[in-house]
Amino acid sequence: MLILGAGMICATALAAPPKNNKPANPAAAKAVQPSTYVGSDTCATCHDEVSKKFAANPHTKMTFMHGDNGITCENCHGPGADHVAGGGDVSKIFDPLKGSAKQVNDTCLKCHAGTHPNFERSPHAKAGLSCISCHSIHGSEARTPLQAAELHLMGTTSDVHSPEAKDLLLKGPQPTLCYQCHNGERAQFNMPIHHRVNEGLVQCSDCHDVHGTFGPNNLRSTADQNMICAKCHTDVRGPFVYEHAPVKAEGCMACHTPHGSQNPRLLNLASINNLCNQCHSRVANATIHGMGAGSDELAPCTSCHTYIHGSNINAAFLR
Repeated sequence: MLILGAGMICATALAAPPKNNKPANPAAAKAVQPSTYVGSDTCATCHDEVSKKFAANPHTKMTFMHGDNGITCENCHGPGADHVAGGGDVSKIFDPLKGSAKQVNDTCLKCHAGTHPNFERSPHAKAGLSCISCHSIHGSEARTPLQAAELHLMGTTSDVHSPEAKDLLLKGPQPTLCYQCHNGERAQFNMPIHHRVNEGLVQCSDCHDVHGTFGPNNLRSTADQNMICAKCHTDVRGPFVYEHAPVKAEGCMACHTPHGSQNPRLLNLASINNLCNQCHSRVANATIHGMGAGSDELAPCTSCHTYIHGSNINAAFLR
């Protein structure tokens, strides 16, 4: 017992840190140095024009990320002590307008990765766009002359100060914001038959998730991809007892173009019979229906095959 007691006393003495000595690891000491944040009130002394309109910005909630110490601006721009000490030295602070797209996106995704987990795989990210290509982080900005002209030509009253633009900090309303890059789609929505995007009844984001999905063209992901269309076109939603195979296999775009067309019902081809004959050969039609070579000029297939999207009463989709 005496030997065991002596051993315990020696072990305690050896484990005790030496008195009045500096930490063995200088890097650890450096890591616990006081913060270099200065707080939003300090930022406001020079950036008053931004500070005044920031109160209604959704980003104000960032003040709670550092124990409610008023750290808001520096969550995005980085600690500002060196910037202040340098008399406003712009090289001592992160400016998203001068940073690369990756730097900007990495900064935003520190908070928004959970909401937009697929952004880095999205076509927008791969094209070199950053969050501030579409969003104004400090708040919605005034319309550019181009946006104002587009809104005038479209005959819409939507503007950059719409609730959507304000809440999402967008630089402009849909679809004018999207049209700045997607000119081909703008032309399609000007076709005689089109989804009413320009009229404000449908928005690009109703069908597309601009922050990225696993589908092509940023299409919103659902268990049944046809639901992107069927959520509005409920009459063709199903499920049906007898399903039209192309509807399930290829989806709505096997027969329809989604943005705009010169053909009724946004069909890919003007002739319904030619559209059907892409899958149903003319030889088979001639045999089954007794049609001759000029069958294209006969009544359209849908005159008889009325329930072309699916039927609960007939396998041939007859009325």
